[in-house]
Amino acid sequence: MRMAFYVAAAAVASFILTVILATGARAQSPSTGPSTELRTGSGQAYPVKTVRIIVPVAPGGGTDPQARLLGRKFQESMGQVFVVENRTGAASMVGTEFVVRSPADGYTLLCAASTLAGANTLRKDLPFDLLKDLAPVGQISSAATFLVVHSSVPVSSVKEFIALAKKQAGKLNAASGGNGSANHLSLEMFKQRAGIQATHIPYKGSGPATIALMSGEVDFSFAGALTSLPHIRSGRIKALAVTTLKPSPLLPGAPPLASLYPGFESTNWYAIFAPAGTPEAIVNKISQEIARAIQLPDVREFMAREGADPVGSTPQEFAAFFKSEVSRYAEVIRSANIRVE
Repeated sequence: MRMAFYVAAAAVASFILTVILATGARAQSPSTGPSTELRTGSGQAYPVKTVRIIVPVAPGGGTDPQARLLGRKFQESMGQVFVVENRTGAASMVGTEFVVRSPADGYTLLCAASTLAGANTLRKDLPFDLLKDLAPVGQISSAATFLVVHSSVPVSSVKEFIALAKKQAGKLNAASGGNGSANHLSLEMFKQRAGIQATHIPYKGSGPATIALMSGEVDFSFAGALTSLPHIRSGRIKALAVTTLKPSPLLPGAPPLASLYPGFESTNWYAIFAPAGTPEAIVNKISQEIARAIQLPDVREFMAREGADPVGSTPQEFAAFFKSEVSRYAEVIRSANIRVE
């Protein structure tokens, strides 16, 4: 009786040991599917729960569709849900501060545009420092900006528009994605260089600004390719010029503003950030996922259709670029004496 008990116990122990060894072997064997698991320096897997991507502007602009497209691709490759949330207000600062104050664990990310680069200079009361409190992860893309007017504005060139603006001094209305936004800065640069007056009307994001332009609520705007191209092609708005130094292949008939005002340049870029202090392994993982996603055929097709150039920089490359952009925007803001009350 006692011998039978020992034999049974030994059999159970042998079975348990076999299960443990088999489980360990499976854990160590390479996966045949997408690479979904990362372990940080502390040995913690990532991601193991839902990741939020905060978009600090309203839907309808260039940032929101890129965030949603990347979120879907991240979900496919990493096997966890990526949810996009729009937290708007204060020219992207409401959503940005939410990310800055979030735990630095990789589960709250920021998808933002070039507007972000001017905030340190524009907002003296900013309760955080963009260069210190955000971890640059990677640039997604870059897109041209166009000077666009409502179809009812009786001009077909920049020179005609400037003549009209001078004739109706201060009567033309210009939309932007908010005080201190990238297209607001482009507007102020243009007003200064062209010597014109116009009334600035800020909206909560480039999407609402474009809707206002299409409806005729405002007369003109500086709009990114992602936002404006479908409406330019439909004829609801007209493109007079592009803010890149060379003509855009998307609209070769729109001359660069630099042909009239040498050195005039302004582009929209889109990127991912994380709270400062996010583990380097997680930052690198997300950066690699961006670089992987923008090589996918459907993503490249989307970007080509919408006028964006894929970038996919490393965290180090994007950090250097972002720092240079903050400096460049600071110079523009100070020289134009742009203020945000």
